[in-house]
Amino acid sequence: MLKALGDETRYAMYRELATSTRPLSAQDLAERLGLHANTVRLHLDRLRETGLVEAEAVHRGTVGRPQHLYSLAPGAPSLGDPPAHVLLAGLLGSLAEAVGAEAGDAAAIGERWGAQLARRTRSRSCVAVLHDELDRLGFEPAVGPGDGTAEGAVRVEFLHCPFRELAEAYPDLVCNLHRGICAGVVDAAGGGRVAEFATLYDPEPCHVTVATG
Repeated sequence: MLKALGDETRYAMYRELATSTRPLSAQDLAERLGLHANTVRLHLDRLRETGLVEAEAVHRGTVGRPQHLYSLAPGAPSLGDPPAHVLLAGLLGSLAEAVGAEAGDAAAIGERWGAQLARRTRSRSCVAVLHDELDRLGFEPAVGPGDGTAEGAVRVEFLHCPFRELAEAYPDLVCNLHRGICAGVVDAAGGGRVAEFATLYDPEPCHVTVATG
């Protein structure tokens, strides 16, 4: 969904459909946006594939091919209030991918940001600091014993992922950004290191293991 709306033309079309009081044809959208109807149809196909838009075939007479009228699909997000930062996140993810950002770049940015978060707290264990920062970000962390990957290890499960939709669209970038945040927090707090990080696409549930020994 985020990739589909990360394209400027598709977002403009989606906005027209979201604010229209009636279904629109490809020709309607082409005229409103100053585009060729064939270009509009290609983008509409992409929006339909992602479940954002639905089409209804309407016959305007007894002969000829039906005209397709487009509207937002049931359950598609309205533009009345998804938060602007949700759209911005999708656009930035699309931009990062387009300019060739890699997993290592995302991890490095995450580490710098995580280190800044950790510097706000003092005289606390790195696991406690990590737990509190992940909780503040909405990951609903659950701290438990380690899984044997390192001596003195503590495992922190992520019971919720506030980045999930972005992670599904840009897994290498978003999951490594999260990994970097965890590493930055732990390194800056001191007394431990990230020994393992499981992402959305690993066999085990998403978690980070911190070695404190």
